[in-house]
Amino acid sequence: MLFRQLFDRDSSTYTYLIARRVGGEALLLDPVRGALSQYLRLIDELELRLVFAVDTHVHADHITALGDLRTETSCATLMGAQSKAECVSRKISDGERLSVDGLELRALHTPGHTDDSYSFVSNDRVFTGDTLLIRGTGRTDFQNGDAGAQYESLFGKLLQLPEQTLVYPAHDYKGWTVSTIGEERAHNPRLQVRSKQAYIELMQGLRLPNPRLMDTAVPANLACGSA
Repeated sequence: MLFRQLFDRDSSTYTYLIARRVGGEALLLDPVRGALSQYLRLIDELELRLVFAVDTHVHADHITALGDLRTETSCATLMGAQSKAECVSRKISDGERLSVDGLELRALHTPGHTDDSYSFVSNDRVFTGDTLLIRGTGRTDFQNGDAGAQYESLFGKLLQLPEQTLVYPAHDYKGWTVSTIGEERAHNPRLQVRSKQAYIELMQGLRLPNPRLMDTAVPANLACGSA
């Protein structure tokens, strides 16, 4: 498996390049418009053919590269069925499988941070978007966020994966690059709650400022980065 974890410093966003082999088909997950040239260079150097560019949800802190990647590479752009981004090539549903040269990622609807949030499960890893972060969870106070729904996504779906499953989030603000489901279950402070109501109260008490680019990023991302 060919796997690259790429980092955008301005938004603390991780983008993931996934392929089976050099010279094969590839998928980019959560690409950032400002890093477009980096993606295109890497795809060219590894002789890859980009077939899918995917956003885990409509991001509020950076502008997506979905539209630009489709223009430059003719790839298909994908988001979850609940997304209001009508610009994508198609929308995927809970349980749907994406295949890239035989590598499969299973789409898992994990709402809470936003109502259109998805995670993607591979054999030994899960890409959790903003639903499950390393030692944290995504905020739930805008874009149809719902702390109760996120609790169900976390405890009813993601934490049901095998403990050794690698966790790759869409963001990290402290320098962490990877965790596991077992680590997060044991050490993530937001997962130590005793009930759904306790989780809701915890999230309601965060009082976080809005992302700096929210007013421009959300409209742009509903247009696949072209607004």
